[in-house]
Amino acid sequence: MFTPELLLNAVVAGLMLGSFYAAVALGLSITFGQLDIVNIAHPTFVILGSFVAYIINENFGLDPVLIGVLFMPIFYFIGTTLYRVYYASFERTGQESLSGLAFFFGLMFIIEVVLILTFGVDYRLVEADYIGQTLHLGPLDFPYRMLVPAIAACIVTGAVVLYMNKTFMGKAILAVSQDRLALQLMGANPLQVKRIALGIAIATAALAGALLIIIQPVEPSVGRMYIGRIFAIVVLGGMGSISGTFLAAILIGVVESIISTFYGPSWAPAVGFGILLLTLAIRPQGIFGRA
Repeated sequence: MFTPELLLNAVVAGLMLGSFYAAVALGLSITFGQLDIVNIAHPTFVILGSFVAYIINENFGLDPVLIGVLFMPIFYFIGTTLYRVYYASFERTGQESLSGLAFFFGLMFIIEVVLILTFGVDYRLVEADYIGQTLHLGPLDFPYRMLVPAIAACIVTGAVVLYMNKTFMGKAILAVSQDRLALQLMGANPLQVKRIALGIAIATAALAGALLIIIQPVEPSVGRMYIGRIFAIVVLGGMGSISGTFLAAILIGVVESIISTFYGPSWAPAVGFGILLLTLAIRPQGIFGRA
């Protein structure tokens, strides 16, 4: 039954869910939108981050968000190493379009199989004092398992936006797919720029994975649920626009939450992708892309 209070809570839940979606889509917005690298394995790195958070939380009791932050440098190193392999194997020879896609597709399955062999297919979860508690502000409910990831997601997205807009390397990342020659004339090495960019993208996956396992239990194949959704968010937000990706994620989160609340969760993904198709028909560059 429709009530204003129920609608308000659905919107609040959607804002928190959308913020989390933004954290998951952030790295793909960099690789797909800025580098033209179709890293279909990105959600699998998110799940890898979830299992890292699970292992450390299980053995040492650290807060999952703290674990995600602490492991970002390690994931950054993984990302930079991954670009070296990708460049040497595909980009240097001009085979990145199809062979590169197959590379990331294979990488996705390798990581997933390793996780299954190591942890099985059982769902894993983490423990924290705030999980299971809810903040009540009048008629509004803010479950901490959603609120904490939403706040962390907003912080990391804001930090990346500031880095991109205020630093030389950040501006170089924004420019690397637009004018490589001009970038070289400015004294930047495009290969180094791309290496750093992919490192940042994979580093954000570590934190996104820690946030995911706070929100819900995970198992190795959960990442598949997010592949289509995060690609839709990146395209909807406008290729190469991180702030657009964030706003698109919020839009999808709110729509999914409202539809789930009043019509059932099975309709939510269909409506989200319906918005994407309608947007591409009217504005192919995405809602927040350049005109």
